[in-house]
Amino acid sequence: MKGKIIFFSVCFLLATGIVSAQDKNAPKSIISTSALIKKYHDQKELQGMKKGELLELYIERIKVLVKTLPYIALATKPGVTMTDLGIPNDADNRKILAEQAESTTSFLDVTVAFQRRMVPYSDTDNLVAAILFYENTLKSLHEFNDM
Repeated sequence: MKGKIIFFSVCFLLATGIVSAQDKNAPKSIISTSALIKKYHDQKELQGMKKGELLELYIERIKVLVKTLPYIALATKPGVTMTDLGIPNDADNRKILAEQAESTTSFLDVTVAFQRRMVPYSDTDNLVAAILFYENTLKSLHEFNDM
């Protein structure tokens, strides 16, 4: 009985190791899959919101822009992988993509901390205008593919 338990445990661990090893070589998305806007707003709708809600929208849009704009020469939508674009999915390219993702995350951590500390002091009309500007920029990315 103990032999069977040990045998199945070893098999389970080996299977888990194989699955994990294969996952490392899977193509990664160039643009983070979290770089999406759930809803776009109009000026009237934004002016009816409280500053805390506006701050969250503002930060969300900054995150999406930072995760998208550096890559528009390659892709404009989340989920596109190096393989989809014909870029070799080799160790060097995976490494540089992972380093870029880490750098972006680090930058966003600092930026979001700054925004949460400073933006509450901003004028609400300026905050609304900034959100609308960011949203228009994001909408124009959809038109970028048609050029």
